[in-house]
Amino acid sequence: MEQPIKIGPMTLRWAVVSEMENNVYLLTHTETGAQVLIDAADDVQTLLGLLEEGSGDVQGDDGAKLAAIVTTHAHRDHVQALAELKDATGAQAGAGDEDASAITEATGVAMDFTVANGDVGNFDGFDLEAINLRGHTPGSTALVLAIEGEPVHLFVGDSLFPGGVGKTSNPEDFTSLIDDVEERLFSRFGDDAVVWPGHGEHTTLGAERGSLGEWRERGW
Repeated sequence: MEQPIKIGPMTLRWAVVSEMENNVYLLTHTETGAQVLIDAADDVQTLLGLLEEGSGDVQGDDGAKLAAIVTTHAHRDHVQALAELKDATGAQAGAGDEDASAITEATGVAMDFTVANGDVGNFDGFDLEAINLRGHTPGSTALVLAIEGEPVHLFVGDSLFPGGVGKTSNPEDFTSLIDDVEERLFSRFGDDAVVWPGHGEHTTLGAERGSLGEWRERGW
């Protein structure tokens, strides 16, 4: 597990699990104890350990409570621990509305809530906005954490990586994805916005912005 990053009154912790080296992200509000976990990819014991570490970030004696497990998209490598973690914690499970049925089919977990583009989830002390990035899957969803005085943090699943957008199956899906990434992320947020992908290292929009034309021209 990686060392936590402080984002105002919150901490961000993450772990890398599975043969696919999936990133699992945990947001914890250090005053209220509210937590959201993004992508219960695999290895429930590691994820429970991550929750315990996050609970240690909370001031006071009440500790933390996992409010929600949000899945960025329906691919199997991002959901392999979802059922076990939901059973262990009682947290609500959610995902983009266009991917929800595929996640339920893969895991047996019915979504407690679904989100569409622009929906905002209100947790105790912080909000997360959903942004649909269509192309890698129809319901691929990024989550936006915007804390006053801090850079925006974007949890993008497999829709954006250092060096390009995520894998797509055909030219139409690629065009859809790069259009959404450009219009809904790059055109809206500043260069200091931090991008946290589903695999690999994080980056910033500023580091990638100059390559958008190249990505579009090459078609991947």
